Parts: sequence; C-alpha cells; structure tokens
Amino acid sequence: MAKSEKESEKGASDNDTESNTPREKRRRDILYGKGEYRILGKKGEGTFSEVLKCQNIKDGSYWACKKMKQNYDSLDQVNNLREVQAMRRLANHANILELEEVIFDKKSGTLVLICELMDMNIYELIRGKRHLLPDYTVRKYMYQLCKSVDHMHRNGIFHRDVKPENILIKEDLLKLADFGSCRSIYSKQPYTEYISTRWYRAPECLLTDGYYTYKMDMWSVGCVFFEILSLHPLFPGSNEVDQIAKIHDIMGTPEPNVLNKFKKSRGMNFNFPTKKGTGIERLLPHASTDSLDLIYKLCTYDPDERMTAKQALRHPYFKELRDNDKRHAALTKAKVLQDKDENVSTISKKEDDKIHSPKGDNKKKDQEVHIIASLPKPQSLPAHQLFKDKRKVYQRRRRLGDTHNTTYNSTHSSFFPKVPIHASTINPSYHSSSFPSTFAAQNSSNQLSLLPSINSTYKAHKNPSTKTKNMFGHYQLPSLDRRGAGF
Repeated sequence: MAKSEKESEKGASDNDTESNTPREKRRRDILYGKGEYRILGKKGEGTFSEVLKCQNIKDGSYWACKKMKQNYDSLDQVNNLREVQAMRRLANHANILELEEVIFDKKSGTLVLICELMDMNIYELIRGKRHLLPDYTVRKYMYQLCKSVDHMHRNGIFHRDVKPENILIKEDLLKLADFGSCRSIYSKQPYTEYISTRWYRAPECLLTDGYYTYKMDMWSVGCVFFEILSLHPLFPGSNEVDQIAKIHDIMGTPEPNVLNKFKKSRGMNFNFPTKKGTGIERLLPHASTDSLDLIYKLCTYDPDERMTAKQALRHPYFKELRDNDKRHAALTKAKVLQDKDENVSTISKKEDDKIHSPKGDNKKKDQEVHIIASLPKPQSLPAHQLFKDKRKVYQRRRRLGDTHNTTYNSTHSSFFPKVPIHASTINPSYHSSSFPSTFAAQNSSNQLSLLPSINSTYKAHKNPSTKTKNMFGHYQLPSLDRRGAGF
C-alpha cells in the first residue's frame, strides 16, 4: 500500500470517532480515560502532541486532552517527564495551566494529559485583528504573564518556549501552558541548542552553543508584549542569521564587551556591521512611555542587565494592578480576621449560654457551695477545755457574784464561749501580736476588754504556770493565771 493511502486510511480512522471496531474502541478508551471522557473536537496540533477537546461523561465538565505523539515504555518514564513534573510542581497558581489527570496505557505506550480547557491562545486572539486591543486589557494580560513566569522561576524552572501559542486565555484570565521544553534553573550547561520558536529566541540562544540562563524567558516576554500591543511580531527572522540582523536593525548593534560575553560561539562571524537601530518607538507610536520602557528593559541584549520577572512586576506600568492586588489582599485578610472573630464570638456565646442555662446555674451554684464548704470552719472553744466540769463553773460564778461584769464581744460569740471572766483573772502580760486587731478594746467603768488593741504594749509573759493553750487554729493564747481567779 502506498504511503499516501496509509496516511489517508489513518486520517479516516482518526476522524471516525463513532466507529465501533475494537481498534477504535481501544483508541477511545486510551485517549479518554477508559471511557470516562468523550471526544468533542480537535483544538490544535504541535510538534510533539495534539490537543483535543473532551467532556467528562460523569459530570459533564469540559477538558483539554493533550495526547503525546511519542510512546513511552513505563510509568516511571512518564513520571520523570519534565512537563509532568513541572506542572505538578507549579500547580495551584492562578496563571499556570492546571493538570487534572495523567492517563498512561502501558500496553500501547500512549500518554494523555487531561488539563483544564481554555478559550484560546494569544496568537488566536490577535490573528487577523484590525483594531488594537484596549490598553487595560494588554496591561492585565502582561501582568498575569509576568506573575506566571515569576512563579515558575522562583520554583527553579524556566520555560524556554514562551510564545503567543503557549499563552492561553479565558475571558480576562491568562495561563502559561506547554512545559515540554522546560528545564531546571540549576541544571548544568550547555542546554539544547534548538529551543523556542525563532522569533522569540534571545540573542544568547542564537550566538552560543546552549549557554544561556532563565533570562531568556524575559526576552520572550518582551517580544510577546510588543506583539500584543502592535498585533505584529517584533523580530520575524527567516533564519538565525536573519534573526540576529533583525534584532540589530531595531535594537542596534551591541557593544563589543557585550558580544565578548558570548565566548562559546557557534562559529558565527561576530563582526556585525555597526547599526544604531530604529528603536521600538517608531513601531509603536501609540504606546505609552511606561510600556516602551518595559519592553526595552525586557529585550535588553545583555542577559546580565536584563530585567527579571520580579522586577517587571514592580515596574510603574503595572502600578494600578499592583494597587488593586494590595486592596484585594487587604480585604481578604480583613475578611479572614472577621470570620475568625465571628467564630470566637460564636464559641464565647455558646459558653455563655452554657453558663446561663438552668443546668449551668445549678452547676455554678454547686461549685460555689463546694468552695464555701471547703473553707476551714471556725473552731469554738469547748467549755471543758477551760473548766473541768460545770460544777466548777457554777462555783466560780458564785464567787464572782456578778455574772455580767465582763463578757466577750457579741460579734465573736461563735469563736469563744460566753463565760463571764473578771478582769482580775486575766494576766495582761502577753504579746499584743498574739491576737487579731479586730478585737477592739471597750473601756467603761464596769467593763474591760478581754483583748487589747494592736497598738498596746505589754510585757512578755514570764514563767507561765501552765502551757499555752491552742484556742483555735493558728492563734496561740497564753494560759490564764488561775491563782488570781481563786482556782
């Protein structure tokens, strides 16, 4: 069979999606997750893959199916692919294409990446347009592109193929895609010579044998920026020599010290004719001063002097968008704090409800009763500790003759027994600190306080006839002089 006939047969087989042959059924199972996805049409095709639009049969969601043209031997080989690793590492960023699922058929070696579906790419957006895009739209797209490149570089990856076809948009949202050519920033040079589309290739990629850095992405970003503004490519070279010539025609021939940095050349003649360059202003008469300044800093010939993605985000051209981001971040933070305060208030309210509920009141009262019950109770002095028996008490009362001459203060009746004691029976030679100051002295003609005031001075008790008695707890009272009482 002729080659053309084989190709036509293959094309017919690919387009006949409704075929029920085992071959087509297996093809659909491989491409769409073993029957989970249904084909809807072809989105595009590249050098190493083709992109199809598909639908999830279970929930009806739409996705982009990227089928690799190369076959793979094992799952380990698939997991080690730079594109798969990069998309997993760069996930959860608003401006990086999301990888939903990796489908690998071990028997046929077919690999399919299920990614989120976008509306179109930048090339499709500007292709055939006659009117320039609004400045605010261009500003938003470029701001998001710089954010995606900054996120990628901060995670140690550079793209190496930034171009309009690999920048996807959906309404106002922009996402960077196609990480098949990416490399690690920390990997060893030299890199692959043929990378990126020629029109967006940096001078160091054209003049050296793979000795370039992540700064090459920023040159490509500058070329994309110009193309979105003007709807035309900046350096559309037909070959590598013509590409360098077009760069020099617009940007001018670089200084010899800049060209000397590209020591590892590809055998090209560095004796470029001296040109001043027409400049970008002539090609963008409608562009603002800030936008022109940003393009010049992104498309700087010397990679060491070229602007980084982080510096680009701080450029005055993006000031309004940066301010919007700050306001949005402040509102988000305030909302988070408000939600946190509301949660705390809700918890506090629940605790208050528990406390003020009948059950809570009873519990609180029980705790108070328990605390009060646990306090030490005042100990009253039993009468038998002072007197042997009631008979002696009555005898003593008869001797004194007056049972109401001296009594204890009524406020302390719970602490001491109300036993009348004559003043002459008390030996006042004890230390004043032995008694609390709350017992105030009461001086009258017929009444003398049992306890002196705290400021009174007394002589120390000498040679007590009996041991000191423990009246209650920590108070130590000296013994009474029983001889004066007639005992």
